[in-house]
Amino acid sequence: MKVSFTTKEYARLLELVYFGMRTVLGRQGTESPHFERYSDVEQKILALAEAFGCGDLVDVGGDGKLVPSSKLEEDPRVRKIAGEADNDIFWHELVARLSDRDLAGEQAKAAMAGKGGPPIDAEARLKELEDAYWEEFEKNDLSRVVLLRGGQG
Repeated sequence: MKVSFTTKEYARLLELVYFGMRTVLGRQGTESPHFERYSDVEQKILALAEAFGCGDLVDVGGDGKLVPSSKLEEDPRVRKIAGEADNDIFWHELVARLSDRDLAGEQAKAAMAGKGGPPIDAEARLKELEDAYWEEFEKNDLSRVVLLRGGQG
């Protein structure tokens, strides 16, 4: 199979590879259990950079492997996209975890109280909790979040 790219298209492919590996590596870096699955493909794509006129977007790392260059990582568009993705992940994860926690607490209290009647529609209640958190965070950001150290809120 033969695939051709313009220099501009190949540069965008390098950006996609960067974003993909950034996601795969997460906070675990090369210790990620998913690193091995993608590292060989990443190396093949990075190795073609010079031939596609994008040699300035790839460097050789300390371990001799190819890595995205600082020029690629610090490109304003790349930084903006990465920052937006980080922000989006943060808020979605925060809302999901707080909502799950609150639902579990409500379910535990109801079970301990031995309340009869129809069971909680967990899916609907979870959506209500998520909506309430989204409304709060969109209105106030984190300004009204308080962490009770050593306590239970």
